[in-house]
Amino acid sequence: MKSAVIVFPGSNCDRDLAVALGAAAGRPASMVWHKDAALPPGLDVVAIPGGFSFGDYLRCGAIAARSPIMRAVVDFAHRGGIVLGICNGFQILIEAGLLPGALMRNQTLKFVCRDVHLSVETLQSPFTSAFGNQRVIRVPVAHHDGAYIADYALAARLEAEDRIAFRYVDADGDATEAANPNGSVGNIAGVLSDNRRILGMMPHPERLADPQLGGTDGAPMFRSLVEAVAEVA
Repeated sequence: MKSAVIVFPGSNCDRDLAVALGAAAGRPASMVWHKDAALPPGLDVVAIPGGFSFGDYLRCGAIAARSPIMRAVVDFAHRGGIVLGICNGFQILIEAGLLPGALMRNQTLKFVCRDVHLSVETLQSPFTSAFGNQRVIRVPVAHHDGAYIADYALAARLEAEDRIAFRYVDADGDATEAANPNGSVGNIAGVLSDNRRILGMMPHPERLADPQLGGTDGAPMFRSLVEAVAEVA
């Protein structure tokens, strides 16, 4: 699997994401600066990391979505490429028009930084297929504007099309109000595009993808990507 991580001014999870991708693929991820006009040739996966691109001015991700490299990312996505956006990366994907909905200020109006539990809602995607029976996982969140907002029609469509990848749940797998760290509609933590090859999620699987980080619940995501690419090779 050949992957690339897009780096913006203010990205702070780019190295973490590159390490997780590289460990799963057995080859290092390319680091691509936001002012570049083109992606490296032959990519299988493009990943947009967390952080505070451009200081989160205007709206989170709004400036980054208009960086030169995003034209190439959008073209890559429209050609069927696999694109992963985590935290600020999720915000950027929405601002770029690659995923529906909006990400708004947390319901508490406070920055939240802690571990949460997620239910893996579908195995039918290149990001989740390797989770298997591990359907409740623990991963960190760290965001101030992470409440996923969708109107009734969009939320119903995402549900009907099996495009909700992750939900916030408690340790028993129940999607309770207390388990929702930001007020997201339907406890939604991650959504898929209509072709299922773009994923945006607020939690950080790359931060728990190695035993040295205190857990490996995020590792199956990166294995899923490797397996998905290998299937079509």
